[in-house]
Amino acid sequence: MKKLVLCGGGTAGHVYPALAVAEKLKEYEIHFFGGNGMEKEILKAYKNIIYHEIPTVKFERKLTPKNLFIPFKLIKSIKETKKELEKAGPDVIFSKGGFVSMPVAIAGKKLKIPVISHESDLSFGLANKIILHFCTCMCTTFECTGKNNKKCVHTGQPIRQKVFEGQKLRLNFSQNRPTMLVLGGSLGAKFLNDLIFDNLNVLLEKFNIIHVCGKKNVQEIKRENYLLLPYSENIEDVYATADIVVSRAGSGVINELLALQKPMLLIPLSKKRSRGDQIENAKFFEEKGFCEMIEEETCTFTNFMEKVENLQKNRQKIIKNMEKSAKNHATEQIVNIIEKYSN
Repeated sequence: MKKLVLCGGGTAGHVYPALAVAEKLKEYEIHFFGGNGMEKEILKAYKNIIYHEIPTVKFERKLTPKNLFIPFKLIKSIKETKKELEKAGPDVIFSKGGFVSMPVAIAGKKLKIPVISHESDLSFGLANKIILHFCTCMCTTFECTGKNNKKCVHTGQPIRQKVFEGQKLRLNFSQNRPTMLVLGGSLGAKFLNDLIFDNLNVLLEKFNIIHVCGKKNVQEIKRENYLLLPYSENIEDVYATADIVVSRAGSGVINELLALQKPMLLIPLSKKRSRGDQIENAKFFEEKGFCEMIEEETCTFTNFMEKVENLQKNRQKIIKNMEKSAKNHATEQIVNIIEKYSN
């Protein structure tokens, strides 16, 4: 039996695309290399995947003495990961990028194991800029990413099959109002949560709301036409219930929404707390006519409502814009690449 190592973590966006690939490779023995974070929790439900916890090294996006120790921690992490890879004996590695994947890709290169990586965002993150030097092939979600690099192949974003199999939730919602889904990503988003919590009365006059707020942001709120969820294990059913979606602009979720043809208002994570990748993703989607967009620094409840009302008004036009790009064959393309290099 051939063996495949998956790696990635930190957020669900680095885990679920890797699992989308894994579900198409049933003839492989599958291992997952990750840290002691969200990825470990998610993988508990996948009894067919062997989990290997490795030491991870995260770069802080602020001036801190902790960053001075990163090279030494990374060397130690690569050494320990190399030992784990030798035990697992994979034919190929699929890296979903991020800081968790970096020691796996580097150790894989040292052991002469083919490393297939994937970049979800419009521009390369710091980890994938480094991984690009060690990988055999870098798959990209966006066609323009790495366009002039011979290692890069445009595939699109891998999406789990279950995302397409959602059933509408049976909720006691008003039939005369559209249903708005609010998503803050797997870790929640304080800005989005506060925007909804502070203006809930006004919003509920016009919309049913499903609000996925993150496990650390739950409040005791019970209102008609309002469902507050800390996290959604059955996100496919939540998607199926929504008419429009308000979300951050992580590539995983927005490409799932594109594949499902769900009109969206994107409020990307601010550059103050990121490298600006979500802003790039959102602007690209806005240019394609897939979404409305507001940057966090300029977002007020007034322009939020204007954008949401535009989204609902232009819903059919946006869905039509999405139709051609909604077809997603990324998972199959990545599986073909993995099989090519594991032979």
